[in-house]
This record gives sequence, C-alpha cells and structure tokens, in this order.
Amino acid sequence: MELLLPHPSNSSPLTVLGFLERAASIYGDSPSLLHTNTVRTWSETHSRCLRIASTLSSSSLGINRGQVVSVIGPSVPSVYELQFAVPMAGAVLNNINPRLDAHALSVLLRHSESKLVFVDHHSSSLALEAVSFLPKNEKPRLVLLRDDDVSSSSSADVDFLDTYEGVMERGDPRFNWVRPENEWIPMVLNYTSGTTTSPKGVVLSHRAVFMSTVNSMLQWSLPNRPVYLWTLPMFHANGWGYTWATAAVGAVNICVRRVDAPTIFDLIDKHQVTHMCAAPTVLNILTNYPARKQLKNPVQVMTAGAPPPATVISEAETLGFDVGHGYGMTETGGLVVSCTWKPEWDRLEPNERAKMKSRQGIRTALFAEADVIDPITGKSVKHDGVTVGEIVFRGSMVMLGYYKDPKGTAASMREDGWFYTGDMGVIHPDGYMEVKDRSKDVIICGGENINSTEVETVLYTNPAVKEAAVVAKPDKMWGETPCAFVSLKDHKGPVTEREIREFCKTKLPKYMVPRNVVFQEELPKTSTGKIQKFLLRQMTKSLP
Repeated sequence: MELLLPHPSNSSPLTVLGFLERAASIYGDSPSLLHTNTVRTWSETHSRCLRIASTLSSSSLGINRGQVVSVIGPSVPSVYELQFAVPMAGAVLNNINPRLDAHALSVLLRHSESKLVFVDHHSSSLALEAVSFLPKNEKPRLVLLRDDDVSSSSSADVDFLDTYEGVMERGDPRFNWVRPENEWIPMVLNYTSGTTTSPKGVVLSHRAVFMSTVNSMLQWSLPNRPVYLWTLPMFHANGWGYTWATAAVGAVNICVRRVDAPTIFDLIDKHQVTHMCAAPTVLNILTNYPARKQLKNPVQVMTAGAPPPATVISEAETLGFDVGHGYGMTETGGLVVSCTWKPEWDRLEPNERAKMKSRQGIRTALFAEADVIDPITGKSVKHDGVTVGEIVFRGSMVMLGYYKDPKGTAASMREDGWFYTGDMGVIHPDGYMEVKDRSKDVIICGGENINSTEVETVLYTNPAVKEAAVVAKPDKMWGETPCAFVSLKDHKGPVTEREIREFCKTKLPKYMVPRNVVFQEELPKTSTGKIQKFLLRQMTKSLP
C-alpha cells in the first residue's frame, strides 16, 4: 500500500471554475442569465467569461496571478460573469458592497491592494470619489459596467480605463483559463459586513469554495435546471456560493438590481421561480406587503444571516414559500449548519413546525465538526437547549485567515483546532443547534445575561410589530438594560411604548422586559438584510 502515492491523474486541485465549462457542454443552448431585456445562454456565458479572463491576463491589463480584482455592483449578469472570469485569470476576486460610502470603499480598496475595479454605472461617482482619497501610486484602474439597455455616456466615463464590453471584446473565447496549481491557493477575498466590528478581509481558498459550494447544493438538494431568483446579493459571500452552484446544475439565473416586494412577486410569477435565498428581513418584507398574493407554485427559500423569528417563517409558508434554514459566515463561504428536516415534524402544528425551522440545526454533510463550547472549560455545553456557549467550527470550508491581520486570525483560529465564531448558542437534546446571540449582543443586566434574540422573538409575536431589534443601553445602576427598537405594520393603529412593554411582561421574566421602546419607520440594515445593531447601540447613548 505504501507504494501507492498521489499521481497527476488523481490529484487535480479542487475548484468550482470547471462547473462553467461543464454547463456550456450540457446546457449550452439553455438560458443562463435573464435580466430586463438581456437573455444569455450557458454557451454565451462561458465564452464571455473566457474573453474577460483572457484580457485580464493580457499585456493591456496585465493582472498577475494572486493580485486582487474588485467588483462593485448589484446582482446583474456582468457581476455574475465576473465571479468566474476573475479567478479564471488567476486573480483573487473581491466583491464589494455598492452601498458603502466613498470613505469606507476607499479603505477596502487600499487594504486589498486592488489593481483593477469593475464598477457598475450606478456606482461610478462613488468609485471615483473613493479612488480620489487614495495616494497616486495606490489608485486602481477602473472599468465601467453598463446594463445592456444602457448606452448613454457621461463626462465621468473618461476617468474609466474601458467598459466591460470593451474588455470582453478584446478577449480570446478559446483562452486556456488559469487552473490553480494547488487547491489551497486563495480564490476570493470577502469583507465581513461589519455589523458588530470593523470589516475584516476573509481569504478563501479554491478548496474551501469548492467544498462550500458542493455542500450547499447537497444540503438543499438543488435539482438540475432550477429557476433561481437573486434576492440575495451576489456581493454577499458570493451569494453563499450559489453563483457557482447554479452553473453546476444549469440553472436559469434571474438577476435583479433592487429587491422589493412588488419586484419579487412579479418575477416569481413571470419566470416561475423555483428557488431563492433571502435573509429573514426579506421574508418579513414579503409577508407584510399589502398586495401580497398566494403563490401559484411553491418556491424553495433558504434563509440565513440572522436568527429568523418563527412567526416570520410561519407567515411566509402560508403564502407558499417552503422555507429552509441554515447558518454560516463570511469566514465559511456558505452555510455549514442546516436545520435538516425530519419527517415526523410534519405532524406538528404550524406554529410548532415554524419553531423547529427557526433553529439553525446540525452540521452539513461535508463539514467536519460544529459544536457549542463553554469558553472557560473548552468543553461542550449540555445538550439541554438552555446552556449557552460559543459556537465553534472545524472543516474544509473555514477561511485561510484574515488578510493582513495575523492577530485577528490567531484570535479566531486557535491552537485547540477550532474556529471561534463569536456567536453564542445552545444545543437541544436532539443535537440541533440554535443561535442565541452574537457574543457582543448579549446584554448583562445586574449580573443576569439576556439573549437579545429571545426578547426579539417575543416582540415578533405582537401582531402590530413588523421589525424588532434589542440592544444594550448603558445604565448607571444595572450596567446595561434591554432597549427595543421596533417598526410597526402599516395596517395597525397607533401603539404605545407602554403597550409593547406590557405585552412583553406577559411572556418574559421581568428583568428581560425592555426598559425602553423606540419606534422607527424602518430599522437600519446592511445590504444583506442584517439589522445594524451597532448603530442602534449608538442611538441608545442619546436616550434618557
């Protein structure tokens, strides 16, 4: 046996980039991308990606292997193509949230040392302002992305090196794309959303991306040729890996610039959508849309990004959405824990089924280990659904580390072999995990620990509440007290702070009842639908 060693024929590095080549062979004439008036096939998508990769590697742009190429744009066809084209040139793909301000964008461009930036035409002014903050020798070159139905130019276009179509037209459709020399080579650089801390640059290898993508396909039982609606931004952790997964199964990708309830319902009906990913806040938007309609056909929805209230899941399923629930992080590239459904749960009452689905679940099939441990003893917590500990991971999907941040990497990827997530959770007797809070979101009131998500879950059961978030408010006597921020449903009458607090008193221990209730039209969120609790914490400082 000892003479049987790895051989080039059995040790090709794992990479998702080959999915596109395969899709062109199997699904060549089938639609790959639909957006307004744009319709592309898998053969066309494959050819366009090779052309872009070819030009990136050419002397005209001269992007070397391992250099960073950034993309600033929404979920449109060109952004989808760049998820393949950039790494096919041997470069490291860096998606950036187009909703950042110019200063924040400039910080990321400088930190990543981006050499080239593809910029959506709606973000052109933003990108130019961001680049103006950078030293001359650190300014990246800019390429403009336009929708197919946008042909007008402006005076600002002269500041761009070229257009996306211009770069593509110069490329070779027979380009021999750059295969990774080994599967540990970095493929993507994603910055965390920064809801609790300053953004960090997460570096994922070809191996991690491949394992995460296949893992997500397997867990969701993604069929051949689904119709996938991009309600989850492609720039958020590469759409949880579904940018590449949809190529593997020859899906029809329905691209969308802006996510709102009328658009989503219209596209679902028009294109007979079968699958979509959505943060809980997106589901909340859909269920509270006054003109919502029962779906003609069920739509499979994967939700993640924040603990979803059971009431939101229940209301979404009454409309015809079949909601699955998973949990992952930018640091894992996709979902590594999933609430795998058990047939016996079908016999439960609707509200009980929704409660089961609101749990994050158990590790996915291709992930090595997930646990909840006591941060002091390092041992697993009791499987009682009550004892809280920190969620830890171990597996191939975990990042290589934080870019230029060895201290941050060492703090999260510790010598005991675990990746520490910073999320607090419990494990139920059946082994299923439930996230209770970010470690920084736990409220310590007079020595009592309050999990903000437990209070939020109660608030969501109030028929007048549309959105809810609970954060710590500094208090001289108690140290911290829970403060609730809520928005109300449009069709409900006036609701007072006292009424909300009295409602909570009937369902929570006294110490967990919010001492303050702040009403807002809409709670601040990231582009992926996460409520920005750090902004809410700042607001509490000005409250009496």
